Amino acid sequence: MEESPVVLGGPVSVVSARPVARVLAHLRRHPTVPCGVVIVVAIASLGMLAPLLPIAPPDLPRFSHRLAPPLSAGYLLGSDQLGRDILSRLIWGTRTSLAAGVSAALLALTVGSALGISAAYYGGRLDHFFMRAIDILMGFPEILLAIAIVAALGPGLTHAMLGVALANVPFYARGMRGAVLLLRANEFVESARAAGATDLRIIARHLMPNIVAPMVVFVSLNIGWMITETAGLSFIGLGAQPPTPDWGTMLADGRTVITVAPHVATGPGVMIFLAVLALNVLGEGLREVLDPRAR
Repeated sequence: MEESPVVLGGPVSVVSARPVARVLAHLRRHPTVPCGVVIVVAIASLGMLAPLLPIAPPDLPRFSHRLAPPLSAGYLLGSDQLGRDILSRLIWGTRTSLAAGVSAALLALTVGSALGISAAYYGGRLDHFFMRAIDILMGFPEILLAIAIVAALGPGLTHAMLGVALANVPFYARGMRGAVLLLRANEFVESARAAGATDLRIIARHLMPNIVAPMVVFVSLNIGWMITETAGLSFIGLGAQPPTPDWGTMLADGRTVITVAPHVATGPGVMIFLAVLALNVLGEGLREVLDPRAR
């Protein structure tokens, strides 16, 4: 029996170029979207400019300044239990956390899209095999699957990123499969096939441009979840390893002194909250701009 398609961001239609004025008008009606853009750009800029900023090294301990409160001399946001500057670790941790989240999302998108598009386009036994394998993976809770992968590979930021990406591959695969199923039988695909176009050309020139919009929306909404998952793996010791600054490891460090120095955990917690919130707001805005049915 044929499975009902799962579509990213709603039904897929041919994506046409939209006037800039329409996009700007939409942004004016939804002021939260520019706020999300500003926050995302600000956080990403902090991470990229970390080596150029006049801040202390993130892994430099100063035991004489342990647990310094915020606004102390030389410690704008205070210090942790080793005397390391929390502001410096937050900024450098931004590079680590964002890089891990974005890389995991792109890897999951690449692998999942390749599986989903191949399964939908060729169908038959290949589709059946891929979808049954995806169903098996989706039978496991996502975070537990990521933990199992990292536990098998060993702790580390790269392995955490790989585990989170592989755990999210089924969602991208099913979404891409559903999108291609709606387009595969369209007249423009049949015309290209009748004209002698190869399968690779049909996929690249006729199918991919029509699923870019839902793909972008899903990735923008998913990056925040990827950041949360990688931070969670770091929190339990399976992600970034000390002394690498990472929001998850900083939260784990702050957990042990939460009653006497809550500022140690507050900084990374606020950064995770802002990053995920801004990415979700941005993703919702993109969905409404790129998907006519959402409007």
